[in-house]
Amino acid sequence: MEAVSVVRTFESVGNGGYVMPAVKRRVLLVDDHELVRAGIRTLYQTLDEIDIEWVEASSLQEGLQAYGHGGAVDAVLLDLNLGDCKGLQGLRQFMETFPEARVVVFSGTQDEFVVRQARALGAVGYLPKGALMAEMRSTLRALLAEGPRHRAAQAGSLFPRFPSSAMYDRVAELGPRHLEILELVLSGCSNKEISNSTQLSLGTVKNYVSSLLLALDVKSRSHMISLFR
Repeated sequence: MEAVSVVRTFESVGNGGYVMPAVKRRVLLVDDHELVRAGIRTLYQTLDEIDIEWVEASSLQEGLQAYGHGGAVDAVLLDLNLGDCKGLQGLRQFMETFPEARVVVFSGTQDEFVVRQARALGAVGYLPKGALMAEMRSTLRALLAEGPRHRAAQAGSLFPRFPSSAMYDRVAELGPRHLEILELVLSGCSNKEISNSTQLSLGTVKNYVSSLLLALDVKSRSHMISLFR
């Protein structure tokens, strides 16, 4: 989504010099912890020449509503663990609804599978909640950079880097439905919870889980979960 337009004229200051007016950006923060939202809003109101207006939402549905009907938004910080969605399901729904959105996942987990899947689903970055303030500021600057040239230059740079492995090569070969089931298994869902979330029958879910064990060459559900931790 294009940034809010700003007239780039120089303004005079008292000492006879000139300064460039601040560039204005709107960022949607979707997180169900009020203290987290308040802290980010307070600490990151300005980034050098960028003034940030924070739009807040405490659930996925509030976030979707704010993005779709609350005026232009330049970027989104999206928590994965919200009251109305589990794991990457929220990111998937956000990107399906607004494929043009520039979403950075803002999460307490740095699980490699989750990071890789967030990128595959269309996120432009992944920021751990435990990141240092300098990393947060750097990510926001890159996220709010103007123009396709800047954005192309930083494509992929906003994700943690992991060494390649045979396990993730196998994951890359899985189909969309298998990946969705795997995400839910790794988030701790039971077969019944997966059935309710995906609208698949319990028997179908069991078949998917069994095929995942075979595809990933693991002996049990707990073994599979342990490999991604």
